[in-house]
This record gives sequence, C-alpha cells and structure tokens, in this order.
Amino acid sequence: MGRTSKDKRDVYYRLAKENGWRARSAFKLLQLDEEFQLFQGVTRAVDLCAAPGSWSQVLSQKIGGQGSGHVVAVDLQAMAPLPGVLQIQGDITQLSTAKEIIQHFEGCPADLVVCDGAPDVTGLHDVDEYMQAQLLLAALNIATHVLKPGGCFVAKIFRGRDVTLIYSQLRVFFSSVLCAKPRSSRNSSIEAFAVCKGYDPPEGFLPDLTKPLLDHSYDPDFNQLDGPTRIIVPFVTCGDLSAYDSDRSYPLDVSALSTVGWMGGAVLCSQVLTMCVRTLPMCVPAARGWFRIQVHSTHAAPHLTALPGGLRIEEEGAAGQGDLPPGLPHEHSGLVAPVPGHSTALHPADV
Repeated sequence: MGRTSKDKRDVYYRLAKENGWRARSAFKLLQLDEEFQLFQGVTRAVDLCAAPGSWSQVLSQKIGGQGSGHVVAVDLQAMAPLPGVLQIQGDITQLSTAKEIIQHFEGCPADLVVCDGAPDVTGLHDVDEYMQAQLLLAALNIATHVLKPGGCFVAKIFRGRDVTLIYSQLRVFFSSVLCAKPRSSRNSSIEAFAVCKGYDPPEGFLPDLTKPLLDHSYDPDFNQLDGPTRIIVPFVTCGDLSAYDSDRSYPLDVSALSTVGWMGGAVLCSQVLTMCVRTLPMCVPAARGWFRIQVHSTHAAPHLTALPGGLRIEEEGAAGQGDLPPGLPHEHSGLVAPVPGHSTALHPADV
C-alpha cells in the first residue's frame, strides 16, 4: 500500500528519542548554533513558547552546563521540569512576563532570546502567516524589553508572500537579519528562522510595542506616541509608516514629531530617514528596482525613493529638487548617500 501522508517519524524523530530530546525540534536549534555560533559568550537566555521544552533542553546543556548560565523558559502551558531551567507559565503578549524574566535575571538583561512558537495552523496560508507574524511581534516585544545591546534574537517565521516586510521590521532593531532553514526542518514546511544579531534599537526608542495592537484596552491612536516611537511602532506593528488606519482619507497631526528642515523649508522627520536606511538592504536588493514612501509632514509631503545607492528625495509640488542638507554628497541631483556623523543618523553601517 502506498503512503498517503508524510511520515512524521523521520530520522530526526528517531535521533531525538535516542538522545533523550523531548522533540525533534532540538536539532533545529543545534544546527542554527552550528551555523551562527548563537551560544558563544551567552550566560543568560530566554526560551519563549518553550513547551514541550526541547529548545530549553538545548539551552540548559549548552549554557546552563557552564555553571554560571541562566535559562528562563516561558509558555502558556505547564511543562515537565528541566534541570537548570527556570519556568514561567505566562503570556508573552503581557508586559508583566518581561518584568518577571528580568527579575529572575536579577535585573540583568538577556544575551539570547529564542522563540520556536507557532499558532495552530488552519490550512489557510494567508491566515496562518498573519497569526505567525503576530506571534513574532509578541516575541519581539519581549525581546526589546529583556535583550541587552548587541544581543541575539532567533524566532520562527513563515516564509510567505510578505516575508520581506518581516525582515525589514526586524532590521529596525538588529544590525544583522538572516533567514535560515536548518536541515532538520522539513522541506514541505514553509517555516524558517530569522536569526537577528546585534540588538541596536534606534536612538530614543522606548520598548513599548505592546500597547498599540496587543493590548485591547489601549486606544490604537499612533498620534498619542511621540519622538522616534511615533515612527517605529506603526511600521513594526503593522508595516505602516503613516498611521494605524492605512486606508484613512483624513490628515494626521504629526506636529509633535522632532523634525529637521530640508529643501528650502520642507520638514522631513529624521526618524523616517533612519527607518528607511536601516531597512533599505532588506527592501531593495541590489539592482532590483526601488520603492517609494510618502512621508507626511506639517509643511510638505516629500517623496523618498530608495535606490541601491541611497535615497532620492522629491518634494511634492516643488518646482525643483531644492537644496540638499549641507554635508550630504550626492552622485547626481536628488540622490542622497549616507555619510558618517550626520544629524539624521544616516550611517554607512546601516546600509
């Protein structure tokens, strides 16, 4: 009789049983570490969506076995105890969970945050990808609260139609974002893992991503935010650089934004430029087109066109390109290349 369904008892299933791992997914983390040296110098690690505990087992052996290592596992479900692992039965969409993690680390931030969680799939790919993206947002929110500067974040993603948006959202907070599919991950699965290194949140960002979307008691009005958070939160939570309601037909009050004067009086938010430059390598592969973002401001609505070599800025309704900010070289009219030390935080390292 022919086989009508995939055999879940593959070689990694059998190896997991032989080696005492709770699930075959342990090999995914082991292979990611083999490729990216995730555990190098790590003494404090957090495992989100930990049940049944195979990733916590790996962390316990690789980090907890060093004597000075600390591992915290978080999940809604209770799981069997593991040596060297402190368990928290909690919700990763709640800020209280992040506070409890920090308490267990005695006020010290974590070196590594991992998340192998996934929703119960429905078979509707768009729905499953959306639910996974929301779970990733919750895990990222925890990471922004507990991760140290330069730390590492590893999370499961579904490589669907909008996966490049996920890369760009993660790139806002990390200097390096890579997509990896371990050998133990089934070929038939759309799962992959985002390996984010070098946690480096934008200057002035306050880790409070929970409020706009995950906390239903909060009025989802992004205009209540200020500073860099007003630009970063809408993009990370729903991929929007303008507002919570992307179909709006009314103007927004963004007068609270800190701005920088450009092009003969046009006001352009420096945080938007920083966002574009950070996400540019993820959104615009070399020699493969461009994208345009309309930036709303109190005086004008400039257009940003991201190119492989920089940003082209066009002022809506203007007769010409106008004057570029002093100190910004350009290959031709309107093409802005990042230079070190500029007030708009355009750094070559970000490109």
